[in-house]
Parts: sequence; structure tokens; C-alpha cells
Amino acid sequence: MADSYITVKNYGSFEYEDRKSVFIGEAMPVSSESEALAFIDKVKKTYPDARHHVYAYVLRENSIARFTDDSEPQGTAGMPVLDVIRKNGCTNTVIVVTRYFGGTLLGTGGLVRAYTAAAIGALKNAEIIEYDVYTEYSIEVSYSDFQKLAPIFTRYAFRQEDARYTVAVELRGRVRKSESESFEAELVSVTGGRVKLEILGEKFDF
Repeated sequence: MADSYITVKNYGSFEYEDRKSVFIGEAMPVSSESEALAFIDKVKKTYPDARHHVYAYVLRENSIARFTDDSEPQGTAGMPVLDVIRKNGCTNTVIVVTRYFGGTLLGTGGLVRAYTAAAIGALKNAEIIEYDVYTEYSIEVSYSDFQKLAPIFTRYAFRQEDARYTVAVELRGRVRKSESESFEAELVSVTGGRVKLEILGEKFDF
């Protein structure tokens, strides 16, 4: 499992117009090719009367990257949209740019600029984020030792999910996997080995 990857947080859209041709860019996070294709199909059904539905998507799964010009001149539409995804380092991301033809030919350069602008706007509005692998823990300490752990939790940006205060303090939370070994070592050191640590697993989060 890679320690991090960049994608978009949620759905985002952006509209660009050039000489009455309207380009509607829509970006979406996806985790599989079937999800990407379902989103593309949904967009096509939303704008059934549009001239073109250009799309591109990149997936972590099997390092998949696909695009289509959808009858636009080769290299003027799908590839520029794919380039936007790649230049921003994104994966698990799909972008569809729907075009309503305005009656004026834009030329090769005009098409590249328009599809690029719509894709960039959609990606920006979908909010680019970085997912990291986090190690999840169950931590049990005495009340006296718990007081010593606060600075460590702050330093490692420990994300607490749950806490129970019974005969001891029981916590559930997570830190970045890349920092997990030093985090564990500090907890053990500060408590003189009295802390009870259990690794519950790993998950992606941002």
C-alpha cells in the first residue's frame, strides 16, 4: 500500500465559454473504473443534447488512464483533460467536459484552451487533497501517564476518534503511518513501557 496519493475531495464543476460555445467541466472522485464510467454516463444523460462529452480519468487500480476526444479533432480535447489530471498529480479522478457548440469553429488552439480551462476549473472546485495512510490504534494508559501523552499527541497530530474514562484511559485514534514507529516509541518511553498499544489496522484519510 502506497503511503499517499492525491485526488479530489468531492464533486466540482466549472463553466467556460468561448464564442458562444459552452464547455461544462465536471470532476468527481472515483475508486474504480466502473464508478468512473457510471459518472460519465450520468453526465451524458444530464446533457443529452450536447455536441460532445469529452472525458478522461486516472485510477490507482492497475494504473489505469483513459480518455476520449468524442469526435473532436484528435489531441484537442481528451488529451488536454487528461494532462490536467496528471499535471496536478491526481489519481482516482474523472473529469467530463460537455460542449455545446456555439456555431463558430474555435480551431485547434481554441479547443485545447477551452477544454483545459473547463477541466482546471472543475478540478479546482472539486478541491484537490492528499490522502495518507494512517495507522489506527487502541491505547490504554493510567490517568497519571495520560497527562504525559498530551504533547506527543499534539506533535504527531493524533486524530482521536473515541475515549473512555474508566479505571484507566482508553483511546482510539490514528497517526500517519510514516510516523507510527516513532510515535509508538515515544509513548513507550514516556510511560516507562506501561502503555498498552494495539494496532487496529490501516486506512487512508486526508
